[in-house]
Amino acid sequence: MVYKSLDSVTVKDIEASGISSQLAEEIHRKVTEIVDGYGAATPESWNRISKHVLTPNLPFSLHQMMYYGCYKDFGPDPPAWMPDPESALLTYVGLLLEKHGKEFLGSKYKDPISSFSHLQEFSVSNPEVYWKTVLDEMCVNFSVPPDCILHESTSEESRILNPGGKWLPGAFVNPAKNCLIVNSKRGLDDIVIRWRDEGDDDLPVKSMTLKELQLEVWLVAHALNALGLERGSAIAIDMPMNVYSVIIYLAIVLAGYIVVSIADSFAPLEISTRLKISEAKAIFTQDLIIRGEKSIPLYSRVVEAEAPMAIVIPARGFSCSAKLRDGDISWSDFLERVRELKGDVFEAVEQPVEAFTNVLFSSGTTGEPKAIPWTHVTPLKAAADAWCHMDIHSGDIVAWPTNLGWMMGPWLVYASLLNGASMALYNGSPLSSGLAKFVQDAKVTMLGVIPSIVRAWKSTNCVAGYDWSSIRCFSSTGEASNVDEYLWLMGRACYKPIIEYCGGTEIGGGFVSGSFLQPQSLAAFSTPAMGCRLFILGDDGHPIPQDAPGMGELALGPLMFGSSSTLLNASHYDVYFKEMPSWNGLILRRHGDVFERTSRGYYHAHGRADDTMNIGGIKVSSVEIERICNAVDSSVLETAAIGVPPADGGPERLVIAVVFKDPDNATPDLNQLRKSFNSAVQKNLNPLFRVSHVVALSALPRTASNKVMRRVLRKQLAQVDQNSKL
Repeated sequence: MVYKSLDSVTVKDIEASGISSQLAEEIHRKVTEIVDGYGAATPESWNRISKHVLTPNLPFSLHQMMYYGCYKDFGPDPPAWMPDPESALLTYVGLLLEKHGKEFLGSKYKDPISSFSHLQEFSVSNPEVYWKTVLDEMCVNFSVPPDCILHESTSEESRILNPGGKWLPGAFVNPAKNCLIVNSKRGLDDIVIRWRDEGDDDLPVKSMTLKELQLEVWLVAHALNALGLERGSAIAIDMPMNVYSVIIYLAIVLAGYIVVSIADSFAPLEISTRLKISEAKAIFTQDLIIRGEKSIPLYSRVVEAEAPMAIVIPARGFSCSAKLRDGDISWSDFLERVRELKGDVFEAVEQPVEAFTNVLFSSGTTGEPKAIPWTHVTPLKAAADAWCHMDIHSGDIVAWPTNLGWMMGPWLVYASLLNGASMALYNGSPLSSGLAKFVQDAKVTMLGVIPSIVRAWKSTNCVAGYDWSSIRCFSSTGEASNVDEYLWLMGRACYKPIIEYCGGTEIGGGFVSGSFLQPQSLAAFSTPAMGCRLFILGDDGHPIPQDAPGMGELALGPLMFGSSSTLLNASHYDVYFKEMPSWNGLILRRHGDVFERTSRGYYHAHGRADDTMNIGGIKVSSVEIERICNAVDSSVLETAAIGVPPADGGPERLVIAVVFKDPDNATPDLNQLRKSFNSAVQKNLNPLFRVSHVVALSALPRTASNKVMRRVLRKQLAQVDQNSKL
């Protein structure tokens, strides 16, 4: 659609969006005053229109008219949100810069907004100073302080074994203990968790104070010890992210065990694979998952996965709906064993920072998921990202529909509790109006999303009528976002910023993000994350100049606070460093995404460069999907699973390329085959995945060594109009 410039918009144009004549005249008058004062095509005009003219109850077509009209000839990366100098001074980073700006940056320091990029560079070049300052600001409590912040490898052998160096060597810490202690950010009576169960939407939001959380976590930690497991044993959680799973997560870490994170959507085979890789000795799960009128079995999937001893929490009431296996324990019996210890303090097990605290999984290209251990440093990275980029602090209420099986689940726990904030948990479908009402009632101040959720909200308009004015910012991760959908999202909360955030399970947080101290453009990242250096590789496989625009495979500087240094079931060096180029004597770290740096200094994500893809915010191996699809129909010779980004931006769509055994015969019904693929993938891999299209090919493109060139297929499919082609 072609939009008029703002100085050409008439009252009738505004009326045509569905607005009464009287209101249209009032809006036109306000817009005209702004245009006369600040120009028809300037960021300041949009800033004032978004804050003083547009409201959530006005038609979205009017929002589009104003935004696209203002930036009609602006070029790439128009700012959808601008930082306010006074508000910037009140952010954590603003306060830090006002306090230490001249000390850190010397004559480069002017003010928090104009000096933010200099601070980011300082965080990379001076990690000792930056990270010591931030950990102090976050009130992190070490039982034994670190000898230094970073010990870089000196010998060639050490560089190969551990190119990322050693962070906080000599330190002992317990991140769960840090989530539960009283400090300058919170007291015992402060609320730290707010929650609501689906179906209770008209009831008051439930809450838990720090003191109440302490007591619950301590009791579960005592009960864990009573199981007699060896210290450091792996204990899995396969549950929705609710108040019980958060308590269990903190108790496992507090007691010196290792959490094994398993998403509650996984099929039995996927559960079994993760349990075997991690050598889990026990698992916490629920009997059912309740979603509206549906009861989805969960415990039965855990049993089918041949899981070890299970502690089973009832989804409703006080007793499980399923008969338990011999050796499994109900939640009530689990706690009853230590009833006499209720109220007793559990002394946290302090561990060296390199000890594991959590095992999470990210799909590799071999079909088996990579088992990524988080150390005791990783939670501090997650919380530090939230401290700096989302400005999460005492008094904030943080919601992010997610699961402990994905890194954003543990991230949410640490990002909120280590920063003195409260987390908000909705135990139900994130696609419903129930979540929208919960955001309103819980007075959420930071709402995390993935683009697929936003797309569903926009298409169903299920958030209409709810007051989201308490939101200070959104944050988005998991997949590529869409400009129009995120313009709509900003408009639901009176144009608060969206902090785009991209990282990985192996990073423990983000490597590229946004900031309250920089203009934010839709579907774009404004800065490398603190402590991270980004490199875009050219066609020759080497980094292009640091500030030059360009697009290519992304590589990361190896010295990243909290990032992984080992894998349980693969060579960490081979996966992340082998055959990577060097920069200033440091071998770069592979990430696998294609990124673009624009002429205005923003970053755009363009999907995966390797043979994993991102479907609905979940990284998955092409091989895993192909293995299932190859067995669906006897006419299928082989398949290739490709994640294809839509032409207008947004999440990747899953396309299956099929080669038939006898291509000369009548081609089977591709739509029926798509339905069969969907059914098989959802049953055997993940019910959240959906095949968008099926395309028939005479042969798959291959390398000389017979490897399928999925990148070639992805490029070809992205260049055509899929709907007309298929």
